[in-house]
Amino acid sequence: MAGKEKSETKEERRKRLAAELRANLARRKAQARARRAGEADAREDGIPAAKGEKSGG
Repeated sequence: MAGKEKSETKEERRKRLAAELRANLARRKAQARARRAGEADAREDGIPAAKGEKSGG
C-alpha cells in the first residue's frame, strides 16, 4: 500500500508543478506584453514601466 500512496504523491506533485509552471509562463507573457506596450505591469507585485525619462548617469 505504501507504493500506491507514493505514486499518488508523485502525481499530485507533478500536477502542482505543472500548474505553477503554467502560472509562471502566464505572468512572464503578461510582463513582456506590458513592456512592449510601454504600460505598467498590471500585477500587484509588478514593476512600473518607464515613463520615457532617461537616466542622468
